[in-house]
Amino acid sequence: MSINIAIDGPAGAGKSTIARKAAAELGFIYVDTGALYRSVAYYSVSKGADVSVPENVEKLLPGITPELRFIEGVQHVFVNGEDVSDKIRTPQVSMAASKVSAIPAVRAFLFELQQKIARENNVIMDGRDIGTVVLPNADLKIFLTASPEARADRRFKELKDKPDAPSYEEVLADIIKRDHDDSTRAIAPLKQAEDAVLCDTTSLSLEESVDKIIGMIKKLL
Repeated sequence: MSINIAIDGPAGAGKSTIARKAAAELGFIYVDTGALYRSVAYYSVSKGADVSVPENVEKLLPGITPELRFIEGVQHVFVNGEDVSDKIRTPQVSMAASKVSAIPAVRAFLFELQQKIARENNVIMDGRDIGTVVLPNADLKIFLTASPEARADRRFKELKDKPDAPSYEEVLADIIKRDHDDSTRAIAPLKQAEDAVLCDTTSLSLEESVDKIIGMIKKLL
């Protein structure tokens, strides 16, 4: 029987990085559900769709085949056979993903794919509603968070060397807006599951955060 670990939390909390490193050490499959929503957002934006209108995105779904492939232990995101791992990380796609993830048809489209992966593998899956909706019976649920300022600082440092990198102030504003959008949406809003363990990494380094999460999982195992 597979072991499922759910990690939820707001944008920029380090969920993906921490979950990826923990999964690698424990020999689990890492599933970045946010990347799946980003793949739908990327495809929609690339087709010129106004993602604030659900119908525009819904009609594109039959033409999208998102995949998570693990190449030499590293997760790559593919859309219709194209590796879009880097393309889905732009600020434009980030904002579009927040809107796309609020569309019920998109959530239903990706729901079964996420559950299938969890049924067939020991996974650490991160997102916004993993513990509350996707894996409500997960063996361990963690709600990972940090202050908006700490999250903005981390995201800014990730992006600062890229062309057209946003300013720290723009990143902070983006995170605050995404927090609001994600927590107030009608469908599967961001919230801590009642049986989830709260983990605040504001004052922790990446290495300390990873060690803390791995320690929690090893205690379960």
